Amino acid sequence: MASKFQKPRIMGILNVTPDSFSDGGQYTAVDNALRHCRFMLEEGVDMIDVGGESTRPGARPVPAAEQIRRVVPVIRAIRESLSETLEISIDTTLAEVAEAALQAGATLVNDVSAGADAGMLDVVAGHRVPIVLMHMQGTPETMQENPFYEDPVREIMELLLARVEAATRAGIKQENIILDPGIGFGKRKQDNLELLAHLQQFVNTGFPVLLGTSRKRFMGSICQVETPSELVTATAVTTALGVMAGVQIFRVHDVRENRQAADIAWAIKQAE
Repeated sequence: MASKFQKPRIMGILNVTPDSFSDGGQYTAVDNALRHCRFMLEEGVDMIDVGGESTRPGARPVPAAEQIRRVVPVIRAIRESLSETLEISIDTTLAEVAEAALQAGATLVNDVSAGADAGMLDVVAGHRVPIVLMHMQGTPETMQENPFYEDPVREIMELLLARVEAATRAGIKQENIILDPGIGFGKRKQDNLELLAHLQQFVNTGFPVLLGTSRKRFMGSICQVETPSELVTATAVTTALGVMAGVQIFRVHDVRENRQAADIAWAIKQAE
């Protein structure tokens, strides 16, 4: 469990994939990935989330060997060229990929399936690293095919706490568990809005909460914007609201804008 509320951290997205919804193909080369990582560090990022498989709606699974081919050289290059201490997250649902990434220098696992791979929780427990347990209804390929909840906040909370129990049974310490309600992953627009309106209920579990709304499609439908990169301001608004609710980690594409939003909201929260 988190012992105290700390200043919110910004997790910068580094997709080394050809097909991610917003930045696919931009950082598949190691040099380009390093350049973007360096840029995010200058913008105030606290941690980097490296992913080798798109989780956009409709995306098909990528084999472990291909994910490893994509992410391991980038993680090693970050460690060797940029920082020996920067926190690096591996965004994967596969235990084999997590193992390779952790050996290459990753320090955290971000699993959108909350440990569905039978070996994932054992890998995390063995390395004694934190894990993000995210809720997703279905898989990326199927998650937006008529998702339905009667009470999204209650149902998603119950499912996440069940995965917490599985993680602790596998030997993962509670202080190494982070929860993510999975905005946009098998949710309707109204589900996403209800989750955002009740973020404090997830914070009240005592586990750190990660929020990932960056450039998400449901916000575009509200703002009448179709291009994901035009949703920077919308994302920053959710970041500020998340800070006020007690969220501790924000996974974003646009670091500077969300760093500013988080810092201002944090200063206001400290004045309460």
